[in-house]
Parts: sequence; C-alpha cells; structure tokens
Amino acid sequence: MKQFISFVKKEFLHILRDTKTLLILLGMPIALIMIFGFALTTEVKNSKFAVLDFSKDAATEEIINELNASRYFDLVAALHTYQDIEAIFHKGKAKMIIVFPPSFKSDLQHFNTAPVQIIADASDPNVATTLTGYATTIIMDYQKRVTHDRKLPHTINTQVRMLYNPQMKGTYSFVPGVISMILMLVCTMMTAITVVREKETGTMEVLLVSPVQPIKVILAKAVPYLLISIVNIISILLLSVFVLDVPIRGSLILLLSESILFTITCLSFGLLISTLTDSQQMAMFISLTGLFLPTLMLSGFLFPIENMPMVLQVVSNIVPARWYYQIVRAVMIKGLPLITVWKETFILTGMTVFLLMASLKNFKTRLA
Repeated sequence: MKQFISFVKKEFLHILRDTKTLLILLGMPIALIMIFGFALTTEVKNSKFAVLDFSKDAATEEIINELNASRYFDLVAALHTYQDIEAIFHKGKAKMIIVFPPSFKSDLQHFNTAPVQIIADASDPNVATTLTGYATTIIMDYQKRVTHDRKLPHTINTQVRMLYNPQMKGTYSFVPGVISMILMLVCTMMTAITVVREKETGTMEVLLVSPVQPIKVILAKAVPYLLISIVNIISILLLSVFVLDVPIRGSLILLLSESILFTITCLSFGLLISTLTDSQQMAMFISLTGLFLPTLMLSGFLFPIENMPMVLQVVSNIVPARWYYQIVRAVMIKGLPLITVWKETFILTGMTVFLLMASLKNFKTRLA
C-alpha cells in the first residue's frame, strides 16, 4: 500500500510541477462551461422584424408594440409595398415580416376574424420556425384579450404546460451536455498522455523493474486525475447553479456519485488510449478526434438520437457521454431518483470495468 501511495504522490508531483497542465485541468472546465453555457442556446432573441401595415389602426399598432416589446423581436422598419419585402430580406436587415391587410380592426370587430400574414426568412428553418411560433403566440394572446367576452362558435382552447423548464431556457438542455463533454475531453485527454509520457522520458524502465503490480501502476496514475476531476465537478455544478441559473432538483449526492462514475469511465478510456500509443501527440490526437465528435454529435444533447439513422443510433450506444447526459438530465433537471437511471448507471459501470481490464491487458511490462 505504501508503494501505491508513493506512486500516487509521484503523479501528483508531475501535475503540480507542470503549471500548463494544471491550468488546463482546473481552468479549462471553468472556461468551457462559461463559454458553452452562454453561447449554446436554442433561444432566439432580439430578432429583427419589419411591418407592412395597410390598415394602420389601433389594433395593428397595439400588436406591433407588443411584438417589439417582447424580448424576441426588435422592429427595424415600416414597409410600404410588397416589393420592399424582398428587398429587405436580400439586405439581411430583417428575419420576419408581419403583413396586416386593410381594415384589420374593422374585420376583427364585425366578422370576428382578420387575417395576418407572417413571412419569415427560412434559409435557417429552425430560426424561422421559432420566430413564427413566437409571433403567432403573441398575436393569439392579443386576440384572446379582445374576444374574451364574446362566445365564438366552435372554439378550441389549448392549454400548454411546460414541465421542468417552464421558462423554456436553453441552458436547461445544454448544461448537462456541456458537463459531459467537458469531463469526457479533459479527463480522457489528460490521462491519455500519462503512460506515454513515461515512455518518452525513459522513466518507464524504472516502473517496470519496480515490485509494483501493473494494475497498481495504472490506478496510481488515475487517482490524482480523479481527485482533480472531483474539484472540477464541484466547480462546474456551482457555476451551473449560481451563474447559469440551472437548478439541481434531484439528489446532490446521487448527481455527484454519477459524475464520479462517469469520470472514472473517462479516466479508464484515457488509460486505454495511453497504453495503445507510443507518443503524447498521438494520444492527444486520438483523444480529441476520436472522442470530441462522437461526444458532440452522438450524445443526444445537440441532436435527438431518435432522429438519427439506425446505424448512428446503434453506434451512439458505445458513447459513454450519451448515458451520462441522460442521467444528468433526469437527476439535475427532472429531480428523479436512482431507480429511474439504474440502466444508464449499469451501462457506465460495465464500460468502466471493460476499459480498465482492457488497459491492464494492453499495459506492456516490457519495452521491447
């Protein structure tokens, strides 16, 4: 046990002496959660829109003011003809146009109906769909206020309730994914160069002739990074709650335990890469290219897995970040207990055992 502790201390000294590595380990997670937490969002705010108002009455003016007062829209121009619509889209000055026909208020009062045309720039279909949805909601709210005392025939009133995220904040979706991506990249990349560094510096010979078993050597290299990762997990969760306003509705102990399990999975992955490569550059290259894209594309936090081709859905099952992302969403956002994420926990545990065994098997006890 003393020998194992000595190896752990040696690895800690390696990390503490290398200030650049220490800065990456402690600074990168904080920088990434701040950058991605604020940059990655599906919310569309302050979108520029223009109005082509042929009616120019009190009703259209009130609707325009409500659209402009919302956090989603900014009025940039009042158009006069239909030809102005194409021109303003070509210049990129507006993403949406609202067209009011003549006698809008009169038609609404006498016939209980008045058409409104919404024209959106669909070169980005997701933004166009979001903007038209926002505008339609604001206009329908105005209609309800105007006609609430009148009984319209055959009216269907839809009541929508958003669970877990009533304000529809994009950070509720992206923060769990960003956490999984940060832990996956930092933990795997740092541990991937540990064994390779010993080979390049020539100290691997000392390790091989020592009486310490290979499994203890591997574990000794993982323990310091595990402890540093726990510090990163705590700092990421604190930033998520107090800076990004993402609550932890479930058990904090369960969330920390699942995060530590995922961290161990990532460390095991990095150790496996480290035992399979002969240079630090190759280890980092495999860590970045082999894990960043799968984590980003196949974990489910950017693109729904259900919408992917069946082949990619099958491949996503071997991406650890997919299962951790589901756990964080269930525990952190929905407040669910362990019984609801037992399958994901079991899969991560199985991956960890497999990766550790593979690392031990590929650990070479001879340099040649």
